[in-house]
Amino acid sequence: MATRDPRVDAYIARSAAFARPILEHLRAVVHAACPQVEETMKWSMPHFDHRGEMMCSMAAFKAHAVFGFWKGALVLGANAQRRDAMGSFGRITSVKELPAKQVLVGYVRKAMALNDAGVKAARPKKHPKAALSMPADLTSALKKSQRAWAQWQAFSPGRRREYLAWVLEAKQDATRARRIATTVSQVADGKSQNWKYERAR
Repeated sequence: MATRDPRVDAYIARSAAFARPILEHLRAVVHAACPQVEETMKWSMPHFDHRGEMMCSMAAFKAHAVFGFWKGALVLGANAQRRDAMGSFGRITSVKELPAKQVLVGYVRKAMALNDAGVKAARPKKHPKAALSMPADLTSALKKSQRAWAQWQAFSPGRRREYLAWVLEAKQDATRARRIATTVSQVADGKSQNWKYERAR
């Protein structure tokens, strides 16, 4: 049996006037397509769950609303596109900008079927971070301290990357020089770039 969450009612009521009809329409479509839907709030936005798993969600902002499926690529298939906003249909400012009701019903039923089958949402592939080149001035400064250079070479790639990014982000020569000096000092002591925060945890 479907559940309606009073927090969703409150969310819609306090949304901008243009967004309320959009949210009410989407809510009605989801309930019509999935009689067993469970409403809840996650990340301060209305979500619709089926069989204990997330199925879709909606949200309203100052100038647009959004609606999206948790397993969007699987639900929309060839219709899935990169959008200019979160959700599956980009920035929505009117009910007219949404697919026809029967099309949305079909998407909701497909999302239900995926949850029924226990299909999990695909996790985005992690792309390795591009390597940062070692600047000559940092190399030279580290090599002037035998201890710092030895420790630098013993550091993990991630720890070295933190220092490299910090040095390379400096906008002015004076700032860069200070950061290089700090890097040499901290590296010689075996400290990470964020050692103060690590110790505080």
